[in-house]
Amino acid sequence: MSSAPRTHSSYTFAVTTPAEKAPYLTDRLQGFGTTIFTAMSALAMETGAVNLGQGFPDTDGPIEVSQAAVAAINAGHNQYPPLAGLPVLREAIAHHRQHHRGQIFDPDGEILVTTGATEALAASLLALTGPGDEVVTFEPYYDSYAAGIAMSGATRRVVTLRGSDFAFDPDELEAAFTPQTKLLLLNTPHNPTGKVFNRTELELISRICIERDVLVVVDEVYEHLVYEDHDHIPIATLPGMAERTITISSAGKIFSFTGWKIGWACGPAELIAAVRTAKQFLTFASGGPWQHAVATGLHLGDDFFDGYTAEMAAKRERLCAGLEAAGFDTIRPQGTYFATVDIRSVGATDGIEFCMALPHTAGVVAVPTQVFYDNEDEGRHLVRFAFCKKDEVLDEAARRLLATEAF
Repeated sequence: MSSAPRTHSSYTFAVTTPAEKAPYLTDRLQGFGTTIFTAMSALAMETGAVNLGQGFPDTDGPIEVSQAAVAAINAGHNQYPPLAGLPVLREAIAHHRQHHRGQIFDPDGEILVTTGATEALAASLLALTGPGDEVVTFEPYYDSYAAGIAMSGATRRVVTLRGSDFAFDPDELEAAFTPQTKLLLLNTPHNPTGKVFNRTELELISRICIERDVLVVVDEVYEHLVYEDHDHIPIATLPGMAERTITISSAGKIFSFTGWKIGWACGPAELIAAVRTAKQFLTFASGGPWQHAVATGLHLGDDFFDGYTAEMAAKRERLCAGLEAAGFDTIRPQGTYFATVDIRSVGATDGIEFCMALPHTAGVVAVPTQVFYDNEDEGRHLVRFAFCKKDEVLDEAARRLLATEAF
């Protein structure tokens, strides 16, 4: 792990070991202060800045889905749903996976509904790993990965994504696996970089996991946000991987209802049973009306899903053009709804310092990618902007960045 946490006003955020311990906090969570998303969103509120930091849309999802939630509430579906999730939703998830990914899951044993993808990730790590185990993941990584691994008592080992295409060194990946490696945690399409792992990369990952008999948990929450000629390939569809892989996704990312916190995990019955055991002691179950609504959403036609991808692709171009006009070297993402810039192109070198100043100098909030690295220097010059916002919000952010004289 690298440096001490960074502090601004009342916020401390880090995924690394702090110089001073937080009172009462268990050792395994020392270094996990306020998340960068909470800190930057609060800073946006304080300064009135345009918030392109936290990745949540500023418009609601499809009306059919929200109306289904209202109907479910009015019909009295307001008590605890079953631990595994409502049958109607598990069946809809199975339909969705088969229709869009060609995967077949039994709704009655191979699908688990969770309180968002974050719980699915945490429950998987708590169920499948523990002290003495190692978890391999790629950096930069979404911050809950590090926290989930820490809560399980396992140790994380990272493989760095580098360059404008965020590629990894195959030798570094091989070297990251040891006899203690229990699980590989993968995210594709990848947050925060927007990388979509290609077939060659996934085949290499698969070969190593099969040879070492390592489990895989794959976060595919941005599965419907892949652009141009890139393809989202579920790693569980590769030979030898279905029996060792848990696949996680999220209604919040698919339908833009992030506050509902409905996610799911799909995989072999034995693995899902283990995750369900951990999950029952976290939330047990939640979101009864929302589960009914998400089931409606997963049965929407291809026109919705294709339209959603096209809409976000247009927003990607809109924001990236604005960032480039403001002088940033911009990396157009292959997937997700995040764009990365190299701040050295505007004379800056430290992403945290840049992002803490940006709301004051330009009236815009972004997220420093370096907080998602163990090897902080690898990402010090990178900053992430979210483009899942209204066009007028993206245009205003671009206008403010272009007008600033701070860089």
